[in-house]
Amino acid sequence: MEHPAEVLVYDRVELRRKRPDDVDAQHRLVLDSLEHLTPWMPWASDYSRDSLLEHLTAAQADWESGRSYDYAIVSEGETVGACSLMRRIGPGGWEIGYWIHPDRTGRGLVTMAVAALVEAAFALPGTTHVEIHHDEANAASGAVPRRLGFTVVSREKDPTRGGAPAESGITVVHRLDRAAC
Repeated sequence: MEHPAEVLVYDRVELRRKRPDDVDAQHRLVLDSLEHLTPWMPWASDYSRDSLLEHLTAAQADWESGRSYDYAIVSEGETVGACSLMRRIGPGGWEIGYWIHPDRTGRGLVTMAVAALVEAAFALPGTTHVEIHHDEANAASGAVPRRLGFTVVSREKDPTRGGAPAESGITVVHRLDRAAC
């Protein structure tokens, strides 16, 4: 099975494969970002160091199986966020997820990280498209795919949305097809 590189570089960001020994740095980053994350990320309301360690351990198995590829976003030598390439949208497709520390928003770092993941996804055999799913109320998350040329393909009520306080319960799906690249 082919996997993306463990380190991806794009412009001013480096994406580095997450590992269980990243627990201390990731824990501090998430704790510093909880107020920013809790309105949008259901997992943030129950966050703990133990839940992070479980996530990092699962990420190793997911990487090896090809189910998902989780990265730390690094800028200027500092870990500032996280992103993932996830195989959960059906054959040929990858979904991208991301978040960043609130002090690092508005600098294009997430857009650069997503661009790196798009390149990595399309380098994998059999990839036909990449999608970004976000709650309709999360305008910041929606700005990233627009900047990168994704197209909105659906906007629907989603029973899995609404688990975080600011979510509207409507999922917007942006797609980028291989042919568009």
